[in-house]
Amino acid sequence: MTMTLDRRHFLGAAGTMLLSPRLALAQAATERRFVFILQRGAADGLHTVVPYADPAYAALRGALAVDTAQAQKLDGTFALHPSLAEFGRLYQQGQAIFVHAVASPYRDRSHFDGQNVLESGGTAPYQLKDGWMNRLVGLLPRASKEAIAFAPTVPLALRGSAEVASYAPSSLPQASDDLLMRVQQLYANDAQLHALWSAAMDARGMAGGAVDGGNRQDPAALGKLAASFLSQPDGPRLAMIETGGWDTHSAQAGRLTAQLRGLDNLVGALHEGLGTTWQQTVVVVATEFGRTAAANGTGGTDHGTGSVALLAGGALQGGRVIADWPGLAANALLEGRDLRPTMDLDALLASLAAESFGLDRERVARRLFPRAAQMQPVPRLLRA
Repeated sequence: MTMTLDRRHFLGAAGTMLLSPRLALAQAATERRFVFILQRGAADGLHTVVPYADPAYAALRGALAVDTAQAQKLDGTFALHPSLAEFGRLYQQGQAIFVHAVASPYRDRSHFDGQNVLESGGTAPYQLKDGWMNRLVGLLPRASKEAIAFAPTVPLALRGSAEVASYAPSSLPQASDDLLMRVQQLYANDAQLHALWSAAMDARGMAGGAVDGGNRQDPAALGKLAASFLSQPDGPRLAMIETGGWDTHSAQAGRLTAQLRGLDNLVGALHEGLGTTWQQTVVVVATEFGRTAAANGTGGTDHGTGSVALLAGGALQGGRVIADWPGLAANALLEGRDLRPTMDLDALLASLAAESFGLDRERVARRLFPRAAQMQPVPRLLRA
């Protein structure tokens, strides 16, 4: 089943171990998992989910236009980039949704500022000091921490008063069991170091074989690592994964073919590694802003505004494209250059979080995003 909402219908629809103590988690109050994958660098939504039926698309993109004969047609308007084979399979199985013409409140096209607004949930750069995911942790029923970043340091989205963890595989050879035992004995009489070491060992055990030969540059290995944590009965319920390399000012066609294949492999490994837990999982992939509607002179695109969010997971009521599509005609573009956003990324994130954890939507929106009162409604996205 596919569903593309036009404006009228849409508006009517309502490793390196850097951990805090006590990574081992209490029994979860929910079986749902929520994974946020951030595409740093401004991913091109028009190249990812292609509006092939829009009369202006081919002319704007020229040689950069995706060959829709190779792409998977989603409906009469949109097609999926051919590198996203796993997303395509999930879509056919009702386990993926693509939300187009979406953006955060940020409009000034600076990567650092745009990422700050997206991760903090504010309306302007550096307005807030903590992240929306950390505030979400505070709304969940468990007292102990249940969020993890698969990154060398905790990203802004997860920073704040709630306790979280981070984990990244190391490129160094694995330490021997003898060395680990000696370090444990060394830290045994130091309360703080012993707690940190115990947390690191808990994380190592949770990662299992995924740490062997770990390479955080390999998207599939990263997906496997994340799944090894999230599939544990007492593992984290929220996770964040960072991906880079989406700033395609030149040679975009080849670069995004590789980037999107890597993202697809990451989600595919996460899907496979989670096993039956996938049925309780929601994955959302988003970027700080999109790119220009027209190609530039170097086979790429420049910083823009509207983009696309990719949703996957067995908990979704999927097989849909959700788009209050503004069109790509010259008079429809934002400032004559960008895909005009018609849906709030903040509203999408708040709705997904609330549905995932059985929380009141309005309460979640107010807690996570200061502009909640101005955000538009979002259709229900998860299975009942």
